[in-house]
Amino acid sequence: MANDILVQVNEKMSSSIDALKKELVRIRTGRASLSLLDGVRVDAYGSQMPMDQVGTMTIPESSMIAIKPWDPQMLPAIEKAILASDLGLTPANDGNVIRLNIPPLTEERRKELVKQVKKIGEEFKVAIRNVRREANDSLKKLKKDKEISEDDMFRLQEDAQKATDDFIKQIDEIVSGKEKEVMEV
Repeated sequence: MANDILVQVNEKMSSSIDALKKELVRIRTGRASLSLLDGVRVDAYGSQMPMDQVGTMTIPESSMIAIKPWDPQMLPAIEKAILASDLGLTPANDGNVIRLNIPPLTEERRKELVKQVKKIGEEFKVAIRNVRREANDSLKKLKKDKEISEDDMFRLQEDAQKATDDFIKQIDEIVSGKEKEVMEV
């Protein structure tokens, strides 16, 4: 029972790391990346569809994304979806393909993005600490219900703390890597 708590702690913390990576992928770095469009949904045939399900997306240059819809009638809907997203990109439509030029980031914008990256990192650290707190509360309840001894409770709390430290270290490494990527010209 008590070991199940530690397994859950590791699972929840691992899923937080995965969520952090997905969140940071969306932050623009001045280079073209198809993952920038992951959150963009296109109104296609009466339903909201992910961008990769309405056309072929490619990166012909390091600062451009090209989207060729399978149905040319989808061009206006794709343009509208990109403009409605908070990416700050303007689509160029030539009748067959939509091109997104990724402008180089200014120094000021890079600094803003670094602050945003740090803020996201802090939010995920708080989530990791909340998982540890929940585990500690569960362990205290087990001890109170006399399902585990006090020594076992302290040992398991120590294990939860070690896991927390490891995952926070991972978050710091991921965030610092993203900061370097954003500041890279």
